[in-house]
Amino acid sequence: MKEKQPDPIKTFRAQWAVMTFYERFEQVIALALSAIIAVIIVVSLLQLISIVFSLLVIDAFNPLDHKVFQIVFGMIMTLLIAMEFKHSIVRVALRRDSIIQVKTVILIGLIALARKFVILDPETSPAKIAALAGATLALGATYWLLRERDDRAAGESPNEPS
Repeated sequence: MKEKQPDPIKTFRAQWAVMTFYERFEQVIALALSAIIAVIIVVSLLQLISIVFSLLVIDAFNPLDHKVFQIVFGMIMTLLIAMEFKHSIVRVALRRDSIIQVKTVILIGLIALARKFVILDPETSPAKIAALAGATLALGATYWLLRERDDRAAGESPNEPS
């Protein structure tokens, strides 16, 4: 027998009825931000498709060319960052989390740093590379510590991947 899914509109109305003024305000802002980011993601994806297509048509798409690699993968990483950011806002809008989680913000920062390393100019100074590496190490360690704390709080083994 198929279990009936709850109606999302009825669920939203029931939740809306018990929300405080601030919770309603937060909900409206989260939904508006989610819609804006969704539009940005779609436009960015169309732009990425257009650029890759034009590079293919003019036969300039050589993935071994550093500049082409930087442009294409920089745009892909930007899309991934935007999608992760939207996902964190959607969790708030669906009332799964009351606020944006710190681990999510750190993860988005790590993705942004990874993007920066992908698009980094080969002539970048060693000091700047060291600074970016230090920031990556600090964010990675912070994320690991937060994950360990959450694993211990949940009673899970600290060696299990999450």
